[in-house]
Amino acid sequence: MSESNTALERAVRATNWRFLMLGALALLGIAVLVAVALLQQRTDAERDRAIARQQHTFDVIMRANQLSGAIAGAEAALGRYVVSADKNLGQQYGDQWARAGEQLTRLKQITADNPDQQARMVRLKQAFDARGKELSGTALYSTYKRHRDAWGSYYQVRMSPARAQLEQVLNEVVDAERIILHDRTKAAADLLANSGLAARVLTAFGVLIVLGAVLLGWLAIEAQGERAVADANAETERERSVELQRAVADATAQLRTQAAEREAAQEQLRQAQKMEAVGQLTGGIAHDFNNMLAVVLGGLELAKRHLHTGGPDAQRHIENAMEGANRAAALTRRLLAFSRAEPLLPEAVEAGALIDGMADLLDRTLGDGIAVATSDAGMDWRIWVDRHQLENALLNLAVNARDAMEGQGTLSFVTGGTSLAENQVGECVAGDYVTIEVGDTGMGMTPEVLGRVFEPFFTTKPVGKGTGLGLSQIFGFVRQSGGEIGIDTAPGQGTRVTLYMPRHLGEGEVAQAATEAEAPAEHVGRPLEILVVEDDPRVLAATLGALEELGHSATGCDDPLAAPSALALVPGLDLIVSDVLMPGQTGPEMIAALGDRIDGVAVLFVTGFAGEADAAMFGGRIVLRKPFTIASLATAVDEAMALEARRAGRAAAE
Repeated sequence: MSESNTALERAVRATNWRFLMLGALALLGIAVLVAVALLQQRTDAERDRAIARQQHTFDVIMRANQLSGAIAGAEAALGRYVVSADKNLGQQYGDQWARAGEQLTRLKQITADNPDQQARMVRLKQAFDARGKELSGTALYSTYKRHRDAWGSYYQVRMSPARAQLEQVLNEVVDAERIILHDRTKAAADLLANSGLAARVLTAFGVLIVLGAVLLGWLAIEAQGERAVADANAETERERSVELQRAVADATAQLRTQAAEREAAQEQLRQAQKMEAVGQLTGGIAHDFNNMLAVVLGGLELAKRHLHTGGPDAQRHIENAMEGANRAAALTRRLLAFSRAEPLLPEAVEAGALIDGMADLLDRTLGDGIAVATSDAGMDWRIWVDRHQLENALLNLAVNARDAMEGQGTLSFVTGGTSLAENQVGECVAGDYVTIEVGDTGMGMTPEVLGRVFEPFFTTKPVGKGTGLGLSQIFGFVRQSGGEIGIDTAPGQGTRVTLYMPRHLGEGEVAQAATEAEAPAEHVGRPLEILVVEDDPRVLAATLGALEELGHSATGCDDPLAAPSALALVPGLDLIVSDVLMPGQTGPEMIAALGDRIDGVAVLFVTGFAGEADAAMFGGRIVLRKPFTIASLATAVDEAMALEARRAGRAAAE
């Protein structure tokens, strides 16, 4: 019994020991499991914080790149605005620059935790403000229509110190964040490596201590292995993303290089085309001017011989020379109109009456082989247009028609009115239009020629026989007047060119004197006291002589700034005859500065080139174009005096 009890006690003790060992091992296993779980939780938390820091770094880099892109977009929009002077593009530039400012504010906010980056933000803000002042100054030139200054300013600030400083600070911000990203990525990798090693040691220790927890340890190890694989896959994807970003950056750089090369090639092509057009224009103008100078010089030389020898034809030769000079003046006006250097001076015009008044001019220009037929629909609609430019346009069409008919045929002018829907003809707006149709019985045009007919310098005439300005000048003038042009033509069937000009419903006052109008050679009214302001001494002497020839008393002034002093020399002043463009002060500016001192005094402006002067600057006063004849000067003086009399009458009635 005692041996049995002893054996039982030994068995119980052994069983209890095993149970105690199992309990101890279970407790140790639980402790190991808890330790592994706590270690994994800490690792996950550290990893999440590392990923968050990495994401913050990516956000800073992305914001910096977005700021750089917004600045580049604003500068590109400003470039387009400077070239085209389109206000919508100017608005785009303002919006783009405002968005760049928003990007800068956000970049400053997300770098608030980094003192070094905040110091860079201060420098970045200073460079951004300096760059904004440069670009705003360039935009203001375009806003005030100082296009040449805008172009020069734009090219001057393209590579300014402010821009270089802006790019340098942005690069410093991105480079600093990349260094931080590299450090944080390395720290996260070290954390994962250390955590993995500790987990494996604890797991091995738990397997040795807790034989009963082998399965649990195995599952934990398997789970840890899967997590490690996932982390490795994530790291691989991040590396692949970095490589992809590098590839995109390289491709973008290549595209920019190719775009720059393509732009350079296009600029070379445009320069070559420009030089070809200038050569063609020079040849045509030289041919036309040589013909006109031959008429002028030949006529003057023959007149000189007849005056010396007492021949009877001196007057006829002088008239031929004047006709050549008038043709040269007309060509000069065509060039000014084509380049938009001559402003439009509109007035209310009835198309049918204008064409009737051009009958003699058309007969002299076209010759006896061309029959001119006119037809007016009788609608009595008027248009608000520069009379002189419209006459030039119709004369150009008539000359082109004469050349197309080779000097033999019928030229027709048909005027009327029609109502057009929006974009029914070209880019016209909906409304009533006066139509002026110029038709010929010539050879017509092929579709290829019709497609280029309005291109500047394009002409089908032989080299040196035409400038190619006629139809392009007509196109520019009609568009500038709010109208459109339609052409109906076919080879062998003639051509019909129709001008669609907006109908004018208001009352208009004549804005200029016609330089070709016939007038009595001598002034039939009372002699006038006239002050002539002209900076060119030869033109001043000629104008004074012409006025004295008309019976007036004229006083000269060669400086507009001296005009106030010159007023004292003409106490009974009736009329001021002033050039438009003069050094120091323009004619309209001089008249405005005189103010009340010239109340009741008529004003006549004389100009051969008005530059960027707006028609509103003349205040509705008479404008006489150079060169002018004594007859046209007399007419302009009468019209200026009559206009001032009407103004005085209206003022008295009010």
